[in-house]
Amino acid sequence: MSDETVNENTPEEEITDEVIASTEAGAGEEVLAVVEDDIELLVEEIIADPGEVRFDKLKRAEEILRSSAPQSSRDDSENSFEKVVHINRCAKVVKGGRRFSFSALVVSGDRDGKVGFGFGKAQEVAECIKKASEASRKFMVPVNITSNTIPHPVIGEHGGGRVMLLPASPGTGLIAGGGVRAVVEAAGIKDILAKSMGSNNQANVVKATINALEQLRTKEQIYAVRGKRMAEKRAL
Repeated sequence: MSDETVNENTPEEEITDEVIASTEAGAGEEVLAVVEDDIELLVEEIIADPGEVRFDKLKRAEEILRSSAPQSSRDDSENSFEKVVHINRCAKVVKGGRRFSFSALVVSGDRDGKVGFGFGKAQEVAECIKKASEASRKFMVPVNITSNTIPHPVIGEHGGGRVMLLPASPGTGLIAGGGVRAVVEAAGIKDILAKSMGSNNQANVVKATINALEQLRTKEQIYAVRGKRMAEKRAL
């Protein structure tokens, strides 16, 4: 009998309580232990109150991320930021039943002008989050920030994702949501206006936001490219 692969693009809320409990305890039990009856009960909970279930799963995923981080890296910087943006479950249908695997998208930064993202896949939730966290810290890009905001408006694109970022006055806060908010918060931006105008795919939105931040240039950099010198500021 040939294997059939079924990709279930389910959000974070479809992760069962049994799977997260087994990963936190480190028991290493197979995900195949999740029976169909438990999945049906979880679907009923999601239909009854989807917002609360999703928030609970994301919160518990972030707890796994913090607990899996080594002590040395946690002590390196108090301003380090990591956030689980999305967790996806994939089910492979085989002769003996269904085998589950998980993938996670994590955004990390130092809140001081550097931000990166990582993607990890594994058979357990904690392991895929750990892989994504390590990948996000390896490839960080610098971001030009001026007075806790961005120096000029910019539009970033990646695949079907399209994100527009606008500078904001002090006290505005982060007017953004989802993956965009996670990226700008990790970069250390405190005041910004953002709008996602393309795909809702979290991976494309995160990559489009980082593409927009990479395009930012300060006044000094623009003057240097044009071969001009900025006027010296004189005291009144």
